[in-house]
Amino acid sequence: MKAILNRLYNHERLSKSEAKQILKDIAAEKYNDAHLASFMTVFMMRPITAEELSGFRDALKELAIKVDFSDYNTIDIVGTGGDGKDTFNISTLTSFIVAGTGQKVAKHGNYSVSSQSGSSDMLESFGYQFTNDENVLKEHLEKANICFLHAPKFHPAMKAVGPTRKALALKTFFNMLGPLVNPSSPKNHMLGTFNLEVARLYNYILQEEENINYGIIHALDGYDEISLTSGFKIFTKKGEQLINPEDLGQKRLQQSDIFGGNSVADAAKIFKSILEGNGTEAQNNVVLTNAAFALTIVDETKSFENAFEEAKESLFGLKAKQTLEKLVSI
Repeated sequence: MKAILNRLYNHERLSKSEAKQILKDIAAEKYNDAHLASFMTVFMMRPITAEELSGFRDALKELAIKVDFSDYNTIDIVGTGGDGKDTFNISTLTSFIVAGTGQKVAKHGNYSVSSQSGSSDMLESFGYQFTNDENVLKEHLEKANICFLHAPKFHPAMKAVGPTRKALALKTFFNMLGPLVNPSSPKNHMLGTFNLEVARLYNYILQEEENINYGIIHALDGYDEISLTSGFKIFTKKGEQLINPEDLGQKRLQQSDIFGGNSVADAAKIFKSILEGNGTEAQNNVVLTNAAFALTIVDETKSFENAFEEAKESLFGLKAKQTLEKLVSI
């Protein structure tokens, strides 16, 4: 690792194959915490290249404990995190609303590193038991239309760097990798990124893959989801588009409208309130807009307006709430 770090400090870049091997060595716990922290810090100091990100991703996917959901047309709805915005759990709530419409969701997630509450923190607070048992996860998909793939259960490399990431409490390239390495390889992806450069890297990597649908979201004011606080870019196989809240008939929000609280308990309270149909207009519109876009990614023929109505029926008809109750009771 010392030789690698010296090269990186001299502004050299890793090839795809070098990046892949380094991450495999990280998974094998060949490096100490100081070296790991130094390695991660390099990619906070300068942009990661497409080759590096692709190599890291290939290693994680190769090493992952895989599950086969090919019988289901699943979608993953996940952001990089690391945007420092402390929102409520928008992508997780969106996942339950989408599942409440009948669409199968294979949600990939982890504990929070740089915010109060990640998707794993939230699910765990509701009593969900993490598992990598394919049969159990398929039962969740069958009965609740959603299953949750807790990253450390599937990715040895993520487990190996968990303590170092927690100690750093900063966004690292692992934040960028999470949305790209769902171990079930879903057919549909709605991915959020904390900056435009990462969105373009994702687009570069995903457009090379056949037989998947994707939408990559970046809000221009730095959110890794559709926040309605600004316009947002969406990248799909068809190209790049800039959409403003007003284009969707939505009011532009303030950051305070979507604040997630100061603890997991605060975040869970907001989460339950929204699922019970008692969210504020701003909270509801954010999750419904994200859910509508997710539904249009799965079915390109569906209009945003129709998808939004489906999402409303799921949320206000309490189908999303019932989906969570089913999931944690299985």
